[in-house]
Amino acid sequence: MVANVHSMGLFGLKTFMVEVEADITGTKFRFDMVGLPDTAVNEAKERVEAAVKNSGYAFPFSHITMNLAPADVKKEGSVYDLPILIALLLASRQLRFDHSDSAFIGELSLSGKLRPINGVLPMVIEAKNAGIKRVFVPAANAAEAAVVDGIEVYGVQTVKQLLYFLSGDERETDEPELQQTAPYIFRQGDKADQLLDFADVRGQTFAKRALEVAAAGGHNLLMIGPPGSGKSMLAKRLPSILPDMSFEEALETTKIYSVAGELKRDGGLITNRPFRSPHHTVSNVALSGGGTIPRPGEISLAHNGVLFLDELPEFSRSTMEAMRQPIEDGRVTISRVAGTLTYPCSMMLVAAMNPCPCGYLGHPKKKCTCTPQAAQKYLSRVSGPLMDRIDIQIEVPPVDFTALTAKEGKEESSAEIKKRVDAARKIQQERFKGTSTACNAKMTAAQTREFCVLDENTTHILKQAFDRLGLSARAYDKLVKLSRTIADLAGEETISEAHLLEAIRYRNLDRRLYADPYEDDEE
Repeated sequence: MVANVHSMGLFGLKTFMVEVEADITGTKFRFDMVGLPDTAVNEAKERVEAAVKNSGYAFPFSHITMNLAPADVKKEGSVYDLPILIALLLASRQLRFDHSDSAFIGELSLSGKLRPINGVLPMVIEAKNAGIKRVFVPAANAAEAAVVDGIEVYGVQTVKQLLYFLSGDERETDEPELQQTAPYIFRQGDKADQLLDFADVRGQTFAKRALEVAAAGGHNLLMIGPPGSGKSMLAKRLPSILPDMSFEEALETTKIYSVAGELKRDGGLITNRPFRSPHHTVSNVALSGGGTIPRPGEISLAHNGVLFLDELPEFSRSTMEAMRQPIEDGRVTISRVAGTLTYPCSMMLVAAMNPCPCGYLGHPKKKCTCTPQAAQKYLSRVSGPLMDRIDIQIEVPPVDFTALTAKEGKEESSAEIKKRVDAARKIQQERFKGTSTACNAKMTAAQTREFCVLDENTTHILKQAFDRLGLSARAYDKLVKLSRTIADLAGEETISEAHLLEAIRYRNLDRRLYADPYEDDEE
């Protein structure tokens, strides 16, 4: 007898419907799996056989043929264990129910328990789009699947529990009754109180203002300063002033974490913006994504959030250069023998570095022990093209004793800064309504010309800065976008001289980094 059930396949973020067909004939035992299965799918034979027996059902010792359609698409992972078992019991007539509008996803243990799997959220979204009315997933993935509205989600603990539910068996059993998972209720920033607060940061007024501007416009940021000046501490507090994630942003981010296997079990959407801080020994593949089956890298896991690279010059040159295209495009394409995948990576790049190998070049109290050549070589590890893609480049000086021990005056909290950031982002939402642009930093060339208009005086100032700092065309665009953000924070429609001058202060590091660090700046 032939039976078939619906399941889902996953390749990167791409999902597709899979028909699991079972045919049982003859009396000689043989178990064939066809439809381009990988090793994990082929090993389902043993898991399914043990789970069937340990769930109190008879395993049919006949010629079993399992086909995973479409047959020309490679099937990977343990996600097909549960649909294979259901198709097998239907084909052997041990189970009967209307399965035309149901889909099954899950890995089996030998005892018949269901283990959690990766990628449930994008698969359930595709199941809904394909017309599936109800989906059965491992209980640990139920909260994740329940995010999708308009489809019934059932979190299954054991095969017995599922089979009793499907067959309508009313016999007494120790298995808990299978019930539909309650729909997920989206709450913005529901864990925002766990974020680090700017109120803990003493001094560094200029750096905090730069972070506020970066958050308001989604701009990339580089901080350079001696050890202990607070660069990492400031960066780790940046998520606390970023705007709350919309439902669409939370869904996009959660899909990536689901595919990567980094989503917390029994949790719903990721509602706080990601903050990823890979170590400087990270490889190209770990940062950009890849592997035999391409997985999301750190830049994709930072999608809609922050990628923080501490000690930037310590990262390998090839690793840093691999970020250049994703920073511009907001997506990374990975090509392997198994196929080509594209992952989104629209994030804020925040980096920190010392001014020299010992860290004390320009320090007011400590003497630098590096030679001019060593300091220049250290700074030149960060290439000009990568620096050109960083909108804000600031120095973070050491904090003096008076600022650290001051009892009077209260540092501004993240909540107070966030109010200004939210107001600026609201202006940008209205400005870019109906387009794919999310913030000022992502403006297209046409939008920059339309919304970043300079009068004659500001144009003259910008020309002077352009010539004096030797800026590129890209840096010119970033300056006017930065000026637009500063104007939005001030609630002003036009870019004034003050807004442009502040933006230029955030790019003044351009020339200094690539000049002789021991040469006096006569200008």
